[in-house]
Amino acid sequence: MAKSKSNNDRSKSYDNFCYVNERPVDDISLEFFYKPHTITLLSVAVIAVILSVFLRNDDNLQDNIWHGILCICFFFLIISILAFPNGPFIRPHPAIWRLVFGVSVIYLLGLLFILFQSYDTIKSIMYWFYPDLIDFRIDLEKEYGVNCSDITVERVWNHIDVFAFGHLFGWAMKALLVRHYGICWTISVTWEITEVVFAHLLPNFSECWWDAMILDVLICNGLGIYLGMVACRYLENETYEWESIKSIPSTKGKIRRAVLQFTPASWTHVRWLDPNCTYMRFFAVYQLVFFWQVTELNTFFLKHIFEIPPGHPLTVGRIALIGLIVAPTLRQYYSYVTDPRCKRVGTQCWVFGAITLTEAIIWTKFGLELVARTQIKNILVWLLIMVGMTFACLAFCVYYSRRNQTVAADSETSTDSPLASPVKEAIVKPNHASHTKVTRRKGKSINGPPLFKN
Repeated sequence: MAKSKSNNDRSKSYDNFCYVNERPVDDISLEFFYKPHTITLLSVAVIAVILSVFLRNDDNLQDNIWHGILCICFFFLIISILAFPNGPFIRPHPAIWRLVFGVSVIYLLGLLFILFQSYDTIKSIMYWFYPDLIDFRIDLEKEYGVNCSDITVERVWNHIDVFAFGHLFGWAMKALLVRHYGICWTISVTWEITEVVFAHLLPNFSECWWDAMILDVLICNGLGIYLGMVACRYLENETYEWESIKSIPSTKGKIRRAVLQFTPASWTHVRWLDPNCTYMRFFAVYQLVFFWQVTELNTFFLKHIFEIPPGHPLTVGRIALIGLIVAPTLRQYYSYVTDPRCKRVGTQCWVFGAITLTEAIIWTKFGLELVARTQIKNILVWLLIMVGMTFACLAFCVYYSRRNQTVAADSETSTDSPLASPVKEAIVKPNHASHTKVTRRKGKSINGPPLFKN
């Protein structure tokens, strides 16, 4: 009884504090996976090192260096699982997100090391890891955005390649993370303007108007944003009460519950712009849009300056890593912006900010000759357009939110019927083979942070 009482007291304290770095795990059904196994992990790690040391041939210098680097990363990631914070997510397991945080720290440390090297040294390191890059050169003679008046079905179809599907899928994921039409569309449109401004530095930014505005913005980005927001609406209208896997009698039900461990434990309808939000909240959203542009620019400048193909493991791996880091980063930043109980930015968000700025410093340093050709006038105009478009879009979102709030208030006062409430609940009867009891609500989810930072 005493233990149960302490758990209740702890759950009450969770409601009065914002856990940005260490979200607690409630309703643990399989205690084995959530109990510490530090001695076991240490034993397995030491045995693995012993086998690797005594069973391999150490005559090759390069092979020795490579295995030494892998061993350092291996032990650092083990320490990150043991010591680093859980972060804002608990699915599929907090250890996964501790691992992601550990990888992000290793990446940041690698960037800081690169920052103090010469260009030739960095290229030598790249050739040592990837000898296939020795013969690759960025094709500066290739022309982009030419004969834009020549619009044929064949030419348009040739532009629908794997990168087009990457745009669509990427924007669907971005919409799932941001969960706001206005912010997503602002980022999408301003990125096309960013490409136009930096086209004199990066040739592949030169695109025909129909490629940029129709194929990219309207079709790929627009369809991706729509699909992502549809998924958000579906998920936010359901609340989940997860059933313990032990209480499910059927094997099929247990397997289904295990697979659904890789889905979110809950879904919150975010509110980036409250009708009564302050100017600091307004600026925080603009800062999000601006950092998003810098992160995208880092991808193309690093690829261009260090001459890395678009489909190379270095490029794809970095994009995948940034995508994993952005998920907890954005959640921590949202909590810092909207929740007055959150007094500091999350650790993963801090590391991501350091990564973004360090990458920008790297391509500025090693592409100084390229950066020196920057047209300052274009950059100043770009910054002004960024400020103007972002604030105009956000102002419209605030106006639209206030208008909806007024309409909802008028609708409530115009009727006296208790059935006119916009929230109607219909609880589905629990099924023993099911993983949850699902509550469906018509209209917007009432979940979300009730307090907002002033």
